[in-house]
Amino acid sequence: MTPTPRSHPAQAGARAPVGSRVYAALDTVELDRALALARALEGAVGGLKIGLELFGAHGPGGLKALAHAGLPLFLDLKLHDIPNTVASAVRAVSPLAPAILTLHAAGGPAMLRAAKDAAIEAARNAKVPPMKLVAVTVLTSLDEGDLARMGQAGPVADQVLRLAELAQEAGIDGVVCSPQEVALLRTRCGPGFLLVVPGIRPSWAEAGDQKRVMTPKEAIEAGADFLVVGRPITKAADPRAAALRIAAELVEP
Repeated sequence: MTPTPRSHPAQAGARAPVGSRVYAALDTVELDRALALARALEGAVGGLKIGLELFGAHGPGGLKALAHAGLPLFLDLKLHDIPNTVASAVRAVSPLAPAILTLHAAGGPAMLRAAKDAAIEAARNAKVPPMKLVAVTVLTSLDEGDLARMGQAGPVADQVLRLAELAQEAGIDGVVCSPQEVALLRTRCGPGFLLVVPGIRPSWAEAGDQKRVMTPKEAIEAGADFLVVGRPITKAADPRAAALRIAAELVEP
């Protein structure tokens, strides 16, 4: 059975309440573990991020099972290929009714436009609101030294801005960026451009392999729309308590 599209502020083009702007990243290959987390986090987060590990292990069936938990789903596949292939992939996942789908901004303007056109076409055929497409700029595990070794000279922020403006010009709904670029992108891309932000680490959590990080409250105050939080929630002894702690910190004066 095809999942029922979930009502979500991102789909309505509205700024979500602070407490619902956290997507918990279910970075696991164990479907039972993911389902248990989904049930535990209902009402404590605004949605669930499904990454390559879980989708690769369980495919559309796993996503449909998680849809029954009642939370909006963020399908983080980071599509990056020729325009026709990416457009076909967008059409293929559209019946799964994700609220958000990622693709790489580095795929270029033709790929980005093809993906957007496919999302609109698929939604029109299904008579549902189109999923939001957000383009990955520079992964939060990379810093300037990494970019230099990849042949991209200059500050990380310059590359993020170039890719964000490219995505916006192609009609993409927003981008994935580190919290350190949020204020810049909010100024340059305007209030209607979605900023989805991983690399979120509460002050009481370890940074792990993330290099460009910020606390949840700092990221929201800088202008982030949605925060992606993984290990500080999912690896906690009590994931629901950790998620509620983050939500409480976001509304503290």
